[in-house]
Amino acid sequence: MMKAQLILENGAIFDCKAFGYLKEAIGEVVFNTGMTGYQEILTDPSYYGQIVVMTYPLIGNYGINLDDMESRKAMVRGFVVREKSDYPNNFRCELTLDGYLKEQKIIGIEGLDTRALTKILRDFGTMKGIISVRQLTPSQIKLKMNNFSNTNAVSLVSPNKKYEINGDGIHIAVIDCGIKQNILREFSKRCCKITVFPAFTSVEEILSVAPDGIFISNGPADPKDIPQVVETIKELINQKPITGICLGHQLITLALGGDTNKLKFGHHGCNHPVKDFITNRVYITSQNHNYYVKELPPGAVVTHTNLNDQTVEGMYFKDLNIYSIQFHPEAAPGPTDTAHIFDEFITVIKGGKLQCLEI
Repeated sequence: MMKAQLILENGAIFDCKAFGYLKEAIGEVVFNTGMTGYQEILTDPSYYGQIVVMTYPLIGNYGINLDDMESRKAMVRGFVVREKSDYPNNFRCELTLDGYLKEQKIIGIEGLDTRALTKILRDFGTMKGIISVRQLTPSQIKLKMNNFSNTNAVSLVSPNKKYEINGDGIHIAVIDCGIKQNILREFSKRCCKITVFPAFTSVEEILSVAPDGIFISNGPADPKDIPQVVETIKELINQKPITGICLGHQLITLALGGDTNKLKFGHHGCNHPVKDFITNRVYITSQNHNYYVKELPPGAVVTHTNLNDQTVEGMYFKDLNIYSIQFHPEAAPGPTDTAHIFDEFITVIKGGKLQCLEI
């Protein structure tokens, strides 16, 4: 097995062994606390431009199957594990983790202390990193770090053209900034007709299909990198009910006059506790974002709060029929505790009102 190094922006270096596609990678290094779901993580477009560290020590033990993909291909820049499983054992297994990464041209590394790496990321925050299979000079490292940018991530994961998913229920126009397939599956389970548009589609084209409501999807990077989408949402306000998840939640915030900022090390995993003020219950949620709502827009009612750091996880605008969520109610991976959010989305799109608490 080929030797490799993970080089962090703060100068920390981890010696390790490479697997998968043996080619240098650079990206933002983040950690995910999920014990399972590595296949969904690898194919989640919100991870585009990132090197993902799995905190659970053994990854790959149930292999890869062709049914649980969240997009058309692997989206991460690199994959970091304590130990990969060479002999997966599951009746649904069709590929090994190593074989899948080779096919997808993604480098993986193992044999490093992922607990120590995670502690560094918690202390110093998310930072750039390089996975290299050769020795790099300090000047090469600096140049590669300085040249890395993820500002065009949404344009690279959004579809090239619109497409439809048939259904005999309400018609939802989806602005696809890097949508996970399970979001579309959840709407399809509820018989929705769905028209999916590229992220930078004009307001006129979106409204030309006469949707009942607009859904803004999840996606990678900073919501302030795509002001065109923010302007589109501004024009759609008061024309149609609007709902959103994750990046969509942040874009709606900006469109309505709020503000967003970057978290120190992000929320990545399927074990984040969230208080739901609609049901007055606490749910365990799946999350994947580096940015959060720093300042609520005028008129927003908070529907959900993160119990780890008190960040806003959901908001509702009674007079505008707008409802958005920061976490991932579709899970994939993670618990399905909050799948009822999709029913609430449909209630809002139909013109119904949520029974929110004023807090």
